[in-house]
Amino acid sequence: MTATRTMTAPMTPGTRAQANRRRILDVAAGELARNPAASMEEIAQAAGVVRRTLYGHFPTRDALIDGILDLASEDLARTLRALDTDEPVAITSARCTMALWRVGDKYRLLLRLTATNLGARIEERLAPVHEHGTAMLRHGQQLGVFSDHLPPEVLSRALTGLVLALLEARNDETWTAADPAVAAARACLVTLGVPPADAAEISRAAAELEGHPAEPAPHGTE
Repeated sequence: MTATRTMTAPMTPGTRAQANRRRILDVAAGELARNPAASMEEIAQAAGVVRRTLYGHFPTRDALIDGILDLASEDLARTLRALDTDEPVAITSARCTMALWRVGDKYRLLLRLTATNLGARIEERLAPVHEHGTAMLRHGQQLGVFSDHLPPEVLSRALTGLVLALLEARNDETWTAADPAVAAARACLVTLGVPPADAAEISRAAAELEGHPAEPAPHGTE
């Protein structure tokens, strides 16, 4: 009788290194969110690796933070690619804001690392988002859905800046909306010239499509 065995392909050295790198980044993101002053030694300990392994993947603290930012940009790009381009442009805009919020919220405490010049590094990774947003906003302006008081390129950057400002306000608890992703989408639509009541309705509809039903807005807030 011949025994039949299910074989699992062995992890190659390159695959193992990539898995270790990803695990280190995931742990580092959590550690830096908990304690922005966490040292490389503390991150290595939390990740269960020796310092030599950590420094082998990330020679400096800045390289580690860049790796985390790359993870965030990959998450965002993946979400934007999945959006339905045939839906109403206002719905797509709201869903883009929610996607940006979700990724930003996951890493938002890293915004406290101002000493590392994160602003420029975040902006670099947001370039594809601006390209996508500019095309979408231009289309919305041509349809008359969005205001044309500013060029679409400027509006795209203004909306991203608004979301980042809201994330920072979330950090210092000066903005405590119960459903921040939907509230951020509504704020961006209002910035684009959509009437507040319509923006609230569109944001709730976008949330439904995202599988995240929004809480009904309190009376008098729309």
